[in-house]
Amino acid sequence: MNGTSGLKSTLVEADRILVIGCPGSGKSTLAKRLSQALGLDYISMDRDFYWLPGWRKRQRDEIDSLIAKAVAKERWIMDGTGLSSFHLRLPRAETVIWLRLPRSACLYGAISRGLRYFRRNRPELPAGCPEHLSLDLLAYIWNFERDAAPLIETALRDYRLLNSTVIIRSRKAARRFAVLAHGLKGVA
Repeated sequence: MNGTSGLKSTLVEADRILVIGCPGSGKSTLAKRLSQALGLDYISMDRDFYWLPGWRKRQRDEIDSLIAKAVAKERWIMDGTGLSSFHLRLPRAETVIWLRLPRSACLYGAISRGLRYFRRNRPELPAGCPEHLSLDLLAYIWNFERDAAPLIETALRDYRLLNSTVIIRSRKAARRFAVLAHGLKGVA
């Protein structure tokens, strides 16, 4: 993305945006800000597709059905990496925003979120799913660049989305991006 004109063509003209990245990178925060700035329906993969109360995961066929129905809509912004559903989401996406923050920033984000919402629901989760931290989550974050990033790069290449992917590498850059997007509201 180059300057405000690049942001305009990337965001204002996009009706379907995916916000992806490692847990704790700020996907939900950025997606909600962009949703408001751009007038797009906000979809949380965790809340809307994956989880039922009590941290029970939906069956894979139900998840895929819900995702297929959501991505068929004309205008949306969706947060969540969910590699297993890229085959449903990437063909419909016009822009991908990849929060590719350093491991330390993602660990900090996940731990601080875990403490802030400890035993309470955060808005991106369905009722009955209180926030918690696990060693599995921390290990996933630790190994994200090694394990998930190459798969993401391959998928973006396969679906020809590399040129319409914005990579954001810091929280400061994500905040600036959201502010710029808000400033573009109403720009055609």
